[in-house]
Amino acid sequence: MQLFIGNKNYSTWSLRAWLLLEKFDVDYEEVKLGLETEQFYNTLENISPTLKVPTLVDGNVTVWESLAILEYINETYLSGQALPKNREQRARARALCAEMHSGFTALKNAMPMNIRAKRHVEVDAKVSKDIQRIEDIFTEQMQHGHQGDWLFGHWTIVDAMYAPVCMRFYTYGVTLNETASRYIDHVLACPVLGKWREQALLEHEVVECDEAGTERTE
Repeated sequence: MQLFIGNKNYSTWSLRAWLLLEKFDVDYEEVKLGLETEQFYNTLENISPTLKVPTLVDGNVTVWESLAILEYINETYLSGQALPKNREQRARARALCAEMHSGFTALKNAMPMNIRAKRHVEVDAKVSKDIQRIEDIFTEQMQHGHQGDWLFGHWTIVDAMYAPVCMRFYTYGVTLNETASRYIDHVLACPVLGKWREQALLEHEVVECDEAGTERTE
């Protein structure tokens, strides 16, 4: 099984699929391609119909979309353990995943993931609305009475979907309430995410379209 990903400093969608495979120690080969390079498009030309990452190739099965990859791995290799067992909670988890997948466009555009940077951007009303909604999600889930420090108690694909936004908030110095911040701190302390961050810091490539904001100091 191969997972094709982009630069670890920038590629949020790659991070999501990678996290699930690494968290559950699924056997796979990582194939990293430089974003916006000739190699990137040449390699994916005969693999992914969208020419995007992540793309998963598992024998004769090809999955070229991040959320679909998460669901495929969970169903095929994890016996469903990366989603809540309770039907109602599982439905809520999928709704939160879909919300991140299709929404928060203003935030994603204004604050691209950039792990090695410390930046400041001016936040408009649309970005503020996205930030508030994410703060509400984190707060509601952490106050829901789950046993554990993840959004549904144990680690699920929902945590994979929201991990990149935690990285964004760290990079751009976004401050949330105490409950939501506690969740973000827990995500950032995850050893598996730490492995990705360490590897991202070793990269030197600059993808101009994913550079945003002015430098800030701690």
